[in-house]
Amino acid sequence: MTHDIQIVTEAELKEAVKLDLTVVDVVEQAFVALASGKVVMPPILSMDLHEANGEVDVKTAYIPGFDGFAIKVSPGFFDNPKLGLPSLNGLMILFSAKTGLVESLFLDNGYLTDVRTAAAGAVAARHLAPKTVETAGVIGTGVQARLQMIAAHLVRPFKQVLVHGRDPEKAAACAADLAKALGIEAEVMTDAAELVAQSQLVVTTTPAREPVLKSEWLHPGLHITAMGSDQAGKNEIDPSALVAADAYICDSVKQCEVSGELEAAMAAGLWNKGTPAELGEVITGARPGRISPDAITICDLTGTGAQDTAIATHVRKHFGSAGTVIQA
Repeated sequence: MTHDIQIVTEAELKEAVKLDLTVVDVVEQAFVALASGKVVMPPILSMDLHEANGEVDVKTAYIPGFDGFAIKVSPGFFDNPKLGLPSLNGLMILFSAKTGLVESLFLDNGYLTDVRTAAAGAVAARHLAPKTVETAGVIGTGVQARLQMIAAHLVRPFKQVLVHGRDPEKAAACAADLAKALGIEAEVMTDAAELVAQSQLVVTTTPAREPVLKSEWLHPGLHITAMGSDQAGKNEIDPSALVAADAYICDSVKQCEVSGELEAAMAAGLWNKGTPAELGEVITGARPGRISPDAITICDLTGTGAQDTAIATHVRKHFGSAGTVIQA
């Protein structure tokens, strides 16, 4: 007996799925589901391939009540540009939660991951950033730096964006792209400390293994979203900053302990505040987030399989039976 499998290409996905408030709401519900404690989400399967200068992550989650569950494969091979190939690629497979059969194959080359990751940043900003953000800053100059600022602007429409990166040319290109996309003033900052000082919302989007944001830079009324630490050994935020902040929030405590900012703070013996709250718990009100306008908050996003299942399910509903169909 055969069954139909839907195949959707990256071009089709980019045409149909945009980074908007609908996607932000979809990803927010994934965090709420995680807070229920009923989601089945195994640890991330992660391979660090030193010889190939590459890494591969595999994420998945089953959310009760969803018709399907996604398995997402994300390879990153960082010498690929020398061959004229993109660094990142990958795909999502959506399985039936009733039969286990493959229903859809999304050949997105990482596009859906980019969108859901940016949307997660918007969820963090929506629930943890000050109500009014005049200036936002981003440390990092890649695709996610651009998408994080675009997503944050959906929920906190700031008037100015500041960009800092190791490469001045890349920082200038990122600032120009954001100015055009958002229609606001964008400025390159050569000093990361000054960027943080002028911002109420800061997002770090780097693969750093040494902190790019220092604890002494924290100031009242600041929110930081750290989304670059998604593998063991990565570290963007000074570990002491997690302790100094009024609230440190994880997307998943179990993941942050082994591949997020919490890993470095625990390794240094600095973390002494018990089990951190998770973003889903803040959304539902089970745990406090921003307790005052002057509070300092940090959100650690490692990326969860629940987000992948949520966006894959959203895409499936959008396309219905459209797209290329094969029989298997």
